[in-house]
Amino acid sequence: METVLILGATSDIGIAIAKKFAAEKYNIQLAARRPAQLEAVQSDIKIRFGVDCTIHAFDALQYHTHSLFFENLNPKPDITISIFGIMDEEDVAFENWNLTQRMIDTNYTGAVSVLNIAAKFYIKRKNGTIIGVSSVAGDRGRASKMIYGSSKAAFNAYLSALRNRCYDDNVHVMTVKPGFVYTRMTENMKLPALLTSTPNQVAESVFKSFEKRKNVVYIKWFWRYIMLIIKNIPEFQFKKMKL
Repeated sequence: METVLILGATSDIGIAIAKKFAAEKYNIQLAARRPAQLEAVQSDIKIRFGVDCTIHAFDALQYHTHSLFFENLNPKPDITISIFGIMDEEDVAFENWNLTQRMIDTNYTGAVSVLNIAAKFYIKRKNGTIIGVSSVAGDRGRASKMIYGSSKAAFNAYLSALRNRCYDDNVHVMTVKPGFVYTRMTENMKLPALLTSTPNQVAESVFKSFEKRKNVVYIKWFWRYIMLIIKNIPEFQFKKMKL
């Protein structure tokens, strides 16, 4: 039975993905900054799905701890899924460097730090899967998501490069780009129902795409074409738009 490591497991999407993989009979390793919050999820997974489920302390911003964190995992995960991320209010972050830096360091630097470690292990083993949950916000820079979107753009580029780097070593890297999702992070936002997914829908799509070894996945599927249109708007026109 293979093992899945969920980085950012207290998030709504993280919990949904953990339960989906558990339902498909994968053992689960839940990792988050506040591991005590995962005890109820751990118990539910063990009882409902009959798989092993462990809890681990992980802080994306404590880069110096990442090597030891991965080293102490037993067994080592066959699949590593990075879900953690933060989205502060853009106007507030623009005026506050500490918030800007925290978004960049969490959404990009922290992810690169821990996924590099997982990738090196998988490359040496010649087998493994890395899944990075990013965002459609990274497909083109927009004023409304300037800091968040640019951090996700960097993460998208990293995952693309890592996929290229790992291909010859039988390590698969999948990029997941959700559009709007109903989560605690977006609970104060008015989201268009047609364009918005639930965490369970994200989890179902991630698992199906993982089985098919897809490279880049948009959730919902039509976000690929929405973002294609946005990416192809000429810059002289795009800079005048309020997006």
